[in-house]
Amino acid sequence: MQYRKIEKNGDDISALGYGAMRLPTKNGMIDKELAKKQIYYAIDHGVNIIDTAFPYHGGASESFLGEILQGEYREKVKLMTKMPSWSVKKYEDMEKYLEIQLEKLHTNCIDYYLIHNMTMVSFDKLKELGVLEFLEDAREKGKIKNIGFSFHSNLDSFKEVVDSYPWDVCLIQYNYMDETNQVGTEGLKYAHSKGISVFIMEPLKGGILAGKVPDKAIQIWDESDTGRSPADWALRWVLNHPEVSCVFSGMNHEDQIKENLKVADEVLPNSLTEDELKLYEGVKEVYKDLMKIDCTGCGYCMPCPRGVDIPLCFNLYNQQYMFNKSQSFDYMGILGGVFSGQEAYAGLCTNCGKCVRACPQNLEIPELLDDVSHDLEGKGFKYKLIIVGSVVMPVFNAFISLSNWISRRSRA
Repeated sequence: MQYRKIEKNGDDISALGYGAMRLPTKNGMIDKELAKKQIYYAIDHGVNIIDTAFPYHGGASESFLGEILQGEYREKVKLMTKMPSWSVKKYEDMEKYLEIQLEKLHTNCIDYYLIHNMTMVSFDKLKELGVLEFLEDAREKGKIKNIGFSFHSNLDSFKEVVDSYPWDVCLIQYNYMDETNQVGTEGLKYAHSKGISVFIMEPLKGGILAGKVPDKAIQIWDESDTGRSPADWALRWVLNHPEVSCVFSGMNHEDQIKENLKVADEVLPNSLTEDELKLYEGVKEVYKDLMKIDCTGCGYCMPCPRGVDIPLCFNLYNQQYMFNKSQSFDYMGILGGVFSGQEAYAGLCTNCGKCVRACPQNLEIPELLDDVSHDLEGKGFKYKLIIVGSVVMPVFNAFISLSNWISRRSRA
């Protein structure tokens, strides 16, 4: 594993960090045995920092990490979590949340404590409540070691926040599609020039840059004879930047962990060639032409008061255009409730605006949901659901019954 030094404290941090926002799940909850096995594997192979936050996995991420990171495994890793800034209404709230997080994580001290999802507006409010004094006091008492913030807003606000306090670290979204989005490359370099160590989230843009990718993008990657996967290329691009201290990847499969470990071991700053960098430009154009909605699937917009599964609506909508394949059947079956019995489609949106306030990408979600509804639902969607449900579900249930009968016969 390659390690990069944190300027303010001298910590040698693994170039690859473990992001605990997308742990493997089972029946809607963290699959504890599988997640534990995966995290231990990553630690045993050199990962020495794990990132979580108060709301991840419905609040279960911190507690889970507290359960499994005991003894030698706690000694091997640095823990990073975040103050839920949106829930802080008074100074005492900061004290309350920190104590809760220390208890959930089963630790006396959090190595890296960040203000979550900072904006200039939220920072101004928190400063009036005494957030900087609180963080200094918590560090003086030994409850936290390093102070930082995570950020999804614009470059100008980012620079103001950076200049307002001698932060130890910051966490920003960065990947080859986001060179000019949010704080971008300029923000990365600016924070680094101020002596702030920069950690990276969403290096794969919520998985959009990995796994199943457009054929045109694959064709461009195949121009290289290296045989790298799209995920490899994406992670490699971020680690190529000398200003990057650590990249957090939301790994939830053993193959992902192994591949990411390999990349983090190989990629030194400024190691990509000019020919390789040109390939990224071609792939970027492919995504720009095909993607309709710049959503990472982070889930901050959820739950929707009307029950809309916003990330999945956007995911299916993007897939329809990225792969030129209709997603109407999946949309109707999953989001229309034909298979699940739970309606979660875009047309349920009433434009309440809650999701807009929560979105770190600053997406106009109700307007985009209207686009999804127009393309994937069309007129008379409720009647379509009734018709499909009355035809598809009886056939599906009959098939399941037949399969179960055959299975019982074969065991007899």
